[in-house]
Amino acid sequence: MPVHYKILLSILLLGTLVSSAVLLSTSQVDSKLTLRLGHAVDLEHAVHKSLVYFQQQLNEMSDGQIELEIYASGQLGTERDLIELLQIGSLAMAKVSVGPLEAFVPEMKVFSLPYVFDDEAHFWNTINSDLGNELLLSPLAVDLRGLAFFDAGSRSFYTCPKPISSPDDLAGMKIRTMKSQSAVALMRELGASATPISFGELYTALQQGVVDGAENSPITYYKARHYEICKNFTLDEHNTIPGIVMFSEKVWSGLSAEQQNLLKAAIKKTVIFQRKLWASDTQVALDALKAAGINIIYPDKAPFQERVQEFKDSFSGTPVGDILDKIEAKR
Repeated sequence: MPVHYKILLSILLLGTLVSSAVLLSTSQVDSKLTLRLGHAVDLEHAVHKSLVYFQQQLNEMSDGQIELEIYASGQLGTERDLIELLQIGSLAMAKVSVGPLEAFVPEMKVFSLPYVFDDEAHFWNTINSDLGNELLLSPLAVDLRGLAFFDAGSRSFYTCPKPISSPDDLAGMKIRTMKSQSAVALMRELGASATPISFGELYTALQQGVVDGAENSPITYYKARHYEICKNFTLDEHNTIPGIVMFSEKVWSGLSAEQQNLLKAAIKKTVIFQRKLWASDTQVALDALKAAGINIIYPDKAPFQERVQEFKDSFSGTPVGDILDKIEAKR
């Protein structure tokens, strides 16, 4: 089914009364610009709250001349759908995970490699450097413009039948992953069986034993209530995969220089807001998980890192390997 029809169908199913203008990325009446942005998370998520902040900043900084309409909770489709809509110019903006973006922009695969960053400081040193800016703009090759990276924390394992303290414990376990080649390869290296399942189906899959566990940030583990089923949370922090706020290059090129500068200024303030909110929500989630009696494990990361080193080394001499070397130099 063509992506335009999927969008229209999803909106009709949700009972949202909108005009056919929702299928357009922007509208402009009497010099007022309306931009439409889609994302896949719920209204209580730190990402949505940050995008509402971005919406407010745009409105204030433009004296009401730039309005942002936010379509949350996957109203406009999956993250892959949003990326494709941006490419053809039918949507102005989207926030997606870098994970699905690697299918469009090979350079982004570097974020899906395990243990790329030593810690949070190493991650932000990279993101805020010239290299980070190069990665942000690498989607231009496929008509996408990165405006900013959003903090999405680090991904760790949570499991139902048994806790994970070392890579050996993962042997034979079915672990839900994102639909990412790199994520699947990582599970293979650790001895687990990767099972890509859409996030919306994961709670039921865990409940029915279709998978033995999954991996995500503390915030997502808590807010999705997956801790109700999987009582073991292993903070191995094997991936640090950021979110990215993107603009359709087809739409961006039609904006005035003033409009573009206002968008850049507003997103810069939003990144600071989002990073603080993410840190706060992470601590709230961890405190709530401890209060709920969840078995939180702080494993020795060295065995995990050693197990995947050969996999990382296999990228040597490739564009992704070159980026990895530059990231390691940021230590």
